[in-house]
Amino acid sequence: MTRVVAVLATVDTKAEEAAFLRAELGAHGCRARVVDVGLRTGPAILTATDVPAAVVARAAGHDLDHLREHERRDRAMAAMATGAAVILNAWRAQGEVDGVLAVGGNQGTAIAAGAMRELPFGLPKYIVSTVASGNVRGFVGDSDIVFAFSVGDLLGGPNRVTRTVLRQAAAAVAGMAEAGAAHGDVGDGPLVAVTAFGNTHQAVTAAVDRLARAGVRTVPFHASGASGSAMERFVSDGMFDGVLDLTTHELLGELFPADIYAPVRPGRLTAAGKRGVPQVVAPGGLEYHCFAAPDTIPFALRERPTHHHNPNNTNVRASGAELRAVARAMAARLNSATGPVCVLIPSLGWSQVGSPGGPLHDPAANAEFVTELRSTLADHVQLHELPSTINDPTFGIRAADGLLEFLGMNVASFTPSHPDAHSEREVQR
Repeated sequence: MTRVVAVLATVDTKAEEAAFLRAELGAHGCRARVVDVGLRTGPAILTATDVPAAVVARAAGHDLDHLREHERRDRAMAAMATGAAVILNAWRAQGEVDGVLAVGGNQGTAIAAGAMRELPFGLPKYIVSTVASGNVRGFVGDSDIVFAFSVGDLLGGPNRVTRTVLRQAAAAVAGMAEAGAAHGDVGDGPLVAVTAFGNTHQAVTAAVDRLARAGVRTVPFHASGASGSAMERFVSDGMFDGVLDLTTHELLGELFPADIYAPVRPGRLTAAGKRGVPQVVAPGGLEYHCFAAPDTIPFALRERPTHHHNPNNTNVRASGAELRAVARAMAARLNSATGPVCVLIPSLGWSQVGSPGGPLHDPAANAEFVTELRSTLADHVQLHELPSTINDPTFGIRAADGLLEFLGMNVASFTPSHPDAHSEREVQR
């Protein structure tokens, strides 16, 4: 079976690179379909493309000449990205595309990435770009896009440097297209999303172990902004039967977006509620902001307690006032949930560094969060305080058991690997 790879390029400036990729893909047994996403066109360009730019613009409901001459440049580029996404998704629905490969500078990368973000997880997406050595978060979002730095400029056709990068890109996408998307997990049990940080690792591993013993499969998501946003998207798409949201740091980042782990799209803690998916929520990592190197910390926060996690990740203590705002946002989102919800608070500490003896331990500020949350949560949302740190294994087990109960599974029939947290005193609302 011949695999089909769509090649996205601004053909007015990247015709030679597109032609090179077409030939390389052909050498790997793939058929290339070149889609021109550029705003310039002409007879010479049309001969190099399978889908001209005018067709791409029309797919988004626009006229190419109008976009080129009268629309603001960023809006015109967004329209071309939308048109490309419409075409690619139509091909995907018909089984006529097995992968997407793009080549571009800043403009071409923005258009190609915008189109790729609208494609489903698992369809190969690969971009060779002059800007791939920088911060590509805005291009990738929460999608599974692979970036390769072109090293040399993509100007005047493939050269001694870019030819190697482009040849490898074609081989990579041909291989990815041949491999195809995963055909599901092994096993028949429920599938649960779990959020994690290094600072909540013990809680997550205890919970995942407990769920595994019950026959529940898990997919962990690092609460890095993009990963948590991807989880929300997967939950919205119906992938998961439950959510164990042990690490909700991204909600702090959403409210205070100087945080490097601010979500790439708004709406943390909303997807499960909208779909009625059971969720157990904890304040893992909520008590501190995440910044990059120390010199990226905002000046107003530099006198606060700080943990130097690594050279490129610095954690700064959140204040009681900030946590009250987070509590109100969490309550508003969980109150609107249409499925069962339980919030578990480890009263002694919400992370490794925020527990007793840690540099960010501040029980008074945490208490402000709990007081605000308790006063604003609706009656149908369960709230329990446990006298432990989040990384006490009993806490992870208690959280997993709560989700198992929501899933209608008999918790008593599973043998825990640690003493059961149900034996501990709980403070309930």
